[in-house]
Amino acid sequence: MSSTGQLTGTVFRIARFAIHDGPGIRTTVFLKGCPLRCAWCHSPESQSSKPEFMPLPDRCIECGSCVAACPEHAIAAPGAATRTDLCRLCRTCVDVCPTGARVLAGDEMTVVSVVDAIERDRIFYDESGGGVTFSGGEPLAQPAFLEALVEECRARGIHVAIDTSGVGDPAALERIWPDLFLFDVKAIDEERHRAITGASNDVILANLARVAARTRAGKAGGTGGASGTNARTRPTSPARPTRLVVRFPLIPGMTDADENVRDIGRAVSSLQIGRIDVLPYHRAGIAKYERLGRPYGLPLIDPPSPERVAHVVELLAEYGLIVRVGGA
Repeated sequence: MSSTGQLTGTVFRIARFAIHDGPGIRTTVFLKGCPLRCAWCHSPESQSSKPEFMPLPDRCIECGSCVAACPEHAIAAPGAATRTDLCRLCRTCVDVCPTGARVLAGDEMTVVSVVDAIERDRIFYDESGGGVTFSGGEPLAQPAFLEALVEECRARGIHVAIDTSGVGDPAALERIWPDLFLFDVKAIDEERHRAITGASNDVILANLARVAARTRAGKAGGTGGASGTNARTRPTSPARPTRLVVRFPLIPGMTDADENVRDIGRAVSSLQIGRIDVLPYHRAGIAKYERLGRPYGLPLIDPPSPERVAHVVELLAEYGLIVRVGGA
């Protein structure tokens, strides 16, 4: 393990046996913190960079263990809500809860501890062509931690993907060399993007162009992988070029207008990016907002119909793109 092994970052979940975050069977490491506020976000616990309570009240048996253990007396009675003005997020109540009713989203972990957790599933990567995917939140929000994780995984021969919204410091992005970028593109028009995510897409589109240029250089035999000559990147072996897949979240009433779809198809094609994955909206994250005590940002809209998804696929294919539904 390198000298960066004790570098720490904030992780809110490590999901094993993932099949939608890149090729093969994967471990997905979710890093906390995101500068965007997409109305449909299915991981609201990822947005803040700080740990947050996400209790599971149905599991609570009102045993009183948390009340007795809390050093700040932030829990008044069994089953009562935690007083956020007193709580220091010390995890004591989480550790003593016998049923897992008290959940804290966000743990400080070292590079060593994360990579050790990833390596436990090594046999599944080797057999399926899988690996690890760093997601979020926005993994580029913790650039030094992400860089160290990517370097260490690639040094150990583990396939690395980064699932990103593209919001990040371009200088940091230049130092991070995964095998695969899964790059979200939600809108090309700046006003539309700001309306649905709360932020401009200027940096996103500039970073997309940078990554696309890197992948083209790799295909042409340039320094497209971590074994290149970047001074800040430790050489790894074997050399593998970085690949890029664009992901398009298809959200009814937000991103699904034909004009927006065509704008994305045109932009992706112009950058010589060959593949785009369409990710239809789902409601899987709604319950999380309740657990965090936050309102959900969208009305209860229905996922796009199969006919609508097929229409979007057709529009994108007109630009010569390989279009797939879902991420794999």
